[in-house]
Amino acid sequence: MPKNKKTAKKQKIGNLSQSILAILRKDHSQPYNYKQIAAKLGVDDASSRNQIIKKLKDFQGKGTIQEIERGKYILTPSKNYYTGRVDIAGRGQGYIIVEDLEDDIFVSNKNLNKALNGDIVEVYVFKRKKGGKSEGEITKIIERKKTEFVGTIQVQENFAFVDITDHKMHTDIFVPKNKINGAKNGEKVLVLMEDWPEKADSPFGSVLKVLGMPGEHNTEIHSILAQYGLPYEFPAEVEEFANKIDTKINSEEIKKRRDMRKTLTFTIDPKDAKDFDDALSFETMENGNYEIGIHIADVSHYLQTGTILDDEAYERATSVYLVDRVVPMLPEVLSNGACSLRPNEEKYTFSAVFEMNKKAEVVKKWYGRTVTYSDARFAYEEAQHIIETNDSSNQNNNNLQLKIPADISIIDKEYAVDKPIAEAILEMDRLAKILRKDRMRDGAISFDKVEVKFKLDENSNPAGVYFKESKDANKLIEEFMLLANRSVAEFIGKHDKGGEKKTFVYRVHDEPDDQKIAALENIIKRFGYKLDTRDRKSTSQSLNKLLSDVQGKKEQNLIDTLAIRSMSKAVYTTNNIGHYGLSFDYYTHFTSPIRRYPDVMVHRLLQRYLDGKKSAKQDDYEEKCGHSSEMENLAANAERDSVKYMQVKYMQDHKDQDFLGVISGVTDWGIYIEIVSNKCEGMVRLQDLRDDHYTFDQEQYAVVGQRTNNTYVLGDEVYVKVKNADLVKKHLDFIMLGSKEDYEN
Repeated sequence: MPKNKKTAKKQKIGNLSQSILAILRKDHSQPYNYKQIAAKLGVDDASSRNQIIKKLKDFQGKGTIQEIERGKYILTPSKNYYTGRVDIAGRGQGYIIVEDLEDDIFVSNKNLNKALNGDIVEVYVFKRKKGGKSEGEITKIIERKKTEFVGTIQVQENFAFVDITDHKMHTDIFVPKNKINGAKNGEKVLVLMEDWPEKADSPFGSVLKVLGMPGEHNTEIHSILAQYGLPYEFPAEVEEFANKIDTKINSEEIKKRRDMRKTLTFTIDPKDAKDFDDALSFETMENGNYEIGIHIADVSHYLQTGTILDDEAYERATSVYLVDRVVPMLPEVLSNGACSLRPNEEKYTFSAVFEMNKKAEVVKKWYGRTVTYSDARFAYEEAQHIIETNDSSNQNNNNLQLKIPADISIIDKEYAVDKPIAEAILEMDRLAKILRKDRMRDGAISFDKVEVKFKLDENSNPAGVYFKESKDANKLIEEFMLLANRSVAEFIGKHDKGGEKKTFVYRVHDEPDDQKIAALENIIKRFGYKLDTRDRKSTSQSLNKLLSDVQGKKEQNLIDTLAIRSMSKAVYTTNNIGHYGLSFDYYTHFTSPIRRYPDVMVHRLLQRYLDGKKSAKQDDYEEKCGHSSEMENLAANAERDSVKYMQVKYMQDHKDQDFLGVISGVTDWGIYIEIVSNKCEGMVRLQDLRDDHYTFDQEQYAVVGQRTNNTYVLGDEVYVKVKNADLVKKHLDFIMLGSKEDYEN
């Protein structure tokens, strides 16, 4: 008898309650009987089955489960199920972001149940801590965010594993030998996750593409694109389709358009631009007012719906601007050819034409298809030179002779600018300054964050770093593009006839999150700044004052970055809520259809309504807006990664140099430092600070030495040296040389 008792005790199933509930939760609409549960648990003896039957009866008695047909049970319907998106944090744990819940739901590693970062999942909340976060278990993967990943392959004799580059991917991928696709050990590859068997630790996959050896330039650039699912070449059939398009300007089409070829027209763009979306025209009217045209490439004339070219453009949704290349939305025959408003060429355009008085007030507006002829092409630097010399009124001859610096001239080192063009640029600069002043007065926020650019040699290696600044010439173009975008959105949004709301694509920007603004306030106090957050207008005005006050200070880039992060993200949608950052009630993107698909949609919708047609289907366009916003985000991430890669590459060649930097972040594992001269950011690990044992002080945004009380605080100036530059991880490790005061003394 004692022996039997001992045997029964041995066969007792551990954690039976949790195991049964986990099975029922995993697919809570699927009924299970005791045999199916036993099979799931991998037991088939009589004792185990009896334990399961008894536990099911217990749960039924407590109301935890329901018997929906004889011997078959489901969990009692609960409000504890939510649908949300997975955000993987450190150590393979995650949070589920649910739209209607204030707090995220914590999920431990063991309860992720094969979910990956970004997946849409169903989660069951089983614990709510007072004052803490809810905790749950993922019960169903509704939709995978992605199934293609970039990683480094480790080839064994009969199989391989791919270690994924993305730190949020908490598992490697198993690849059978017959699916390695010729990859060699240590190469970077693009791998497709095909299946994740229930009892397998890792998902199974196959190598789609071999990208090359880690650290090589093209390998890393192609890896960045592949990581975000962005293509770097067009399918042959799309190129072939584009090359067959008739791009000639013909008289029949001109008759359907407003002919503006004789109006003075010019472009102002970056000196290295290859496609020119927009041009400006300027004419003085008999009544003393100005007629100013914003002329945009008529991409929708060539990009017809239902074609493989349009499908490809929609899928891409945006051009991607990496440090060393552009991955265009449209094939070159359109992006750099037919749609590019090149000088001395006739082009089909879509225009917003304004009659403005000398106070920059719009008197009249016109929208429609045009044909234009660009008389000249300027780089921003050249237009800036005209604005800065500002002497057209003193010239009696018909031409202005302007010397252009050798490194920026795109025409000649010394060339003639027609006096009317120079006068047009000067007058439009004056009008733009009025428009900008009015916008700032109305509560717009001026984010002129410094942009890092690289001078590349013939092998795409960084030979130098420079900063892109927004000067008067840039702001001239910006203000007139904003005017066109805003006016087109108002034209559709404000002028609904018969009360019918017209479906349109808006660019919206929500008000900032109160918590993020509070966090920003907390940090800027350290530098002696403050915000006035009484209402919307005072918040935007004090943000502008902050951004102005930090100009040229050591903390400028840090505070600019933190201020931008405190803002909501601008997105495309058919539901207009206005644009907080610009302080516009109506705003859209009309001015860059060569590189943004939403602008193409705006052109199509505008023409539809100009033709008097009824409203387009909102659901269709809302879906397209969502896709466009998502692709814009992926492109921005890829662009950011390419800058990080190039910064690390640049710093590899400067390992022997000491750099002055500003502490841009402090954590319990290290100090982040941004170098003043080139904006490269790296980290000093706390374990590498040898003079003391340092601990993180969250309240002070500092790390403090326990013995010496030596302190490194957010915003401090310090000197550092490169310890390690990892091209694959795009990460810099620094050695701390000391505070600015100690180093220079």
